[in-house]
Amino acid sequence: MDNPFKHINQPIKEVPPELKEKVMNDIAMAKLIMDLATLFSYNIGDVIETVIKSRKSK
Repeated sequence: MDNPFKHINQPIKEVPPELKEKVMNDIAMAKLIMDLATLFSYNIGDVIETVIKSRKSK
């Protein structure tokens, strides 16, 4: 088994353009999914804070 730490100081190799494009598309898709999940999910801390403030004011 090759020691991966021996490759740390080696020069960076170029990545094929099609592989780079696929990785960038995957990252963009993951970011979109995270943004949509944030949009359609509740911020629990915000909900609890709102409930506590509304109970104190009554």
